[in-house]
Amino acid sequence: MVVAEETVGRSMYGRDAWVGKMLFVLGIVVSLIHMYFNLIGVLPTLWQNSIHFACFALMCPFLFPTLTARTGRMHRLGRSVDVVLGLLAAFSALYMVGMEDAIYARGVRLNGTEWVFGVILILAAIELTRRTTGFIIPVLIVLSLTYVTWWGGLLGGVFHFKSMHPETVLFRSIYGDDGLFGNIALISSSFVFMFILFGAFLLRSGAGDFIIDLAHAVAGRFEGGPGLVAVFASCLTGTISGSAIANTASTGVITIPLMKKSGFPPKFAAAVEAAASTGGQLMPPIMGAGAFVMASYTQIPYTTIIAVAALPAVLYFATVAFFVMSEAGKHHIKLADPPTAKPLSEIMRKSGLPLLIPISILIACLIYGFTPSYAAGISIVAVVVASWLTPHKMGVREIGEALALGARNMVMTAILLCSVGLVVNVIAMAGIGNTFSLMINAWAGNSLLIALIFVALASLILGMGLPVTASYIVLGTLSAPALYNLIVDAQVAQAIADGSLSDTAKAIFMLVDPAAMDMLGSPISLVQVKALLSGVPVDLLDSIRESILPPETLTFALLSAHMTIFWLSQDSNVTPPVCLASFTAAAIAKTPPMATGLESWKIAKGIYIIPLLFAYTPLISEHWVDVIHVFAFALIGLFAIVGAMQGYLMGRIGLPLRLLAGACGTIMLWPGGLELHGAGLVGFVVLLWILRVRRRGKAVVVSAG
Repeated sequence: MVVAEETVGRSMYGRDAWVGKMLFVLGIVVSLIHMYFNLIGVLPTLWQNSIHFACFALMCPFLFPTLTARTGRMHRLGRSVDVVLGLLAAFSALYMVGMEDAIYARGVRLNGTEWVFGVILILAAIELTRRTTGFIIPVLIVLSLTYVTWWGGLLGGVFHFKSMHPETVLFRSIYGDDGLFGNIALISSSFVFMFILFGAFLLRSGAGDFIIDLAHAVAGRFEGGPGLVAVFASCLTGTISGSAIANTASTGVITIPLMKKSGFPPKFAAAVEAAASTGGQLMPPIMGAGAFVMASYTQIPYTTIIAVAALPAVLYFATVAFFVMSEAGKHHIKLADPPTAKPLSEIMRKSGLPLLIPISILIACLIYGFTPSYAAGISIVAVVVASWLTPHKMGVREIGEALALGARNMVMTAILLCSVGLVVNVIAMAGIGNTFSLMINAWAGNSLLIALIFVALASLILGMGLPVTASYIVLGTLSAPALYNLIVDAQVAQAIADGSLSDTAKAIFMLVDPAAMDMLGSPISLVQVKALLSGVPVDLLDSIRESILPPETLTFALLSAHMTIFWLSQDSNVTPPVCLASFTAAAIAKTPPMATGLESWKIAKGIYIIPLLFAYTPLISEHWVDVIHVFAFALIGLFAIVGAMQGYLMGRIGLPLRLLAGACGTIMLWPGGLELHGAGLVGFVVLLWILRVRRRGKAVVVSAG
């Protein structure tokens, strides 16, 4: 890893080998600072978050330089600009937080110096964000800040906003709970950093090689084994990296050539790796930064989020695996050569169990009640200790390399999560989130399906220029309340239709419409229920929801809304025209990027299907019997749908049988009870029996010939 750090510096600065060494040392210092205030010391939130931003503002210009010239005057000019930018950004952050008490003492008034450094801080945040993520977030920041200071007052209708004084906006942008150093920055400086550091320690201890070897040993012997290796390896890698592009780059260099060599079409091999790597951000316990942001937004425990996320992630990876097995059958791809894989017993004996110890300790700490930061800190120590039971023993040098790697891997995420707070702060100040949610309800006509389509389209558009985490933050802020209300109202309507009403709910309905009392308390049609609810004022609907549904149901409905948005936000990894995971895989496979994107979009269909289960079924609920019921039938249903899409189930099938398989799969996924799902299952079993008889008949004919 030392070499990697120095190579980064050389590639960007030509002969300046000192840059790589400086980044290496700075990375170690940054990681140690974060470990201190997450595990040992206690700092005020503003100070912690400003130090967090300052640290990565120093590193960012060197990893994302102004100019790429390697020698000459332009090289020196670019290097000077980067040094000045990093120092100014870091100093401005610390200076502004240091002046907080003085600003309050003046009655929340900024003097000339504070104005200068405050503006420099905002501009530096915008520029660093542009370097790390492109133009979309900076444009959103500029539009947001100018909206509340200028052009919001020029609009009419629901988006009219009386302009605020620039001093107020600047103050709230820096010191506000949702600002640059607010709640999202706190998530970045604590949970997210500690888990990325934990992943860096795991990778440095040899976990990456172990995952590839384990995947090859377990999945490589089945039909289409190399493709299954990609799925399994990306699933395991996702638990420690949480980045689709990182997963694709790290596992793809091994799995894509392996799939091509085995006979998979190159485009399909690249698409499988991209689709499987996208699932890395859906797989607990890290899930990118999404799980931590979700926990902060919803106030639902992190352990609850990762617990309910596990089975849906399994469904997603199973869907990708079904595509692999189907493609292997269509192209008659044989088993992988057994000698190419190390024996499972040897893998587990030499490097397996000791590397599973830290992950087991992490999960145990989370279940026991440790905060995610402490759990990650304890697990980092466990990685070092466990490494001494493997050939990859971690000494002082290796620990330093892991610390530097963790800080470097965090640069883009830290800058992004801090800067996106500037947008979220404006959304909170202006109340845009509530307005947008009401607009979604109005546009969708209170239809949950249409609302989901709107969110999916918005996520695709935002994903063209935003990283997945930023896309989720923006969409979650704007549309989660609308989805939550629609999900809850569907359950409320069913409860009213069944006659399950509390006295409080009856009293509210009596105030709104006394004539409705004759209908309540006995089963009525859903059409009557919708007519009844349409007359309830918006400000009373929350009271009705809370009086009819238990708190646990409301909590899981909120989690379903956020999980739906989080999943839909992943589609930008594999959906053209901008799909970075697919483009990364295409570069490795040497296939056309756009064609690879279209293929990966097809294989990653679970990203769109499974959120429908979140919204319409109890896949995310407090009732585990219902969860297992939905999961089991969905697993078989997804297998049937993939077979219908691929035209292959135990052999090639024509259009009529494809339609039948698709219908059976849809029935098993459709919201309903055991009778409906059982009918779909019986139909699919009959179909498989027909295919088996037909296949056996063909075998007899061939034998006779």
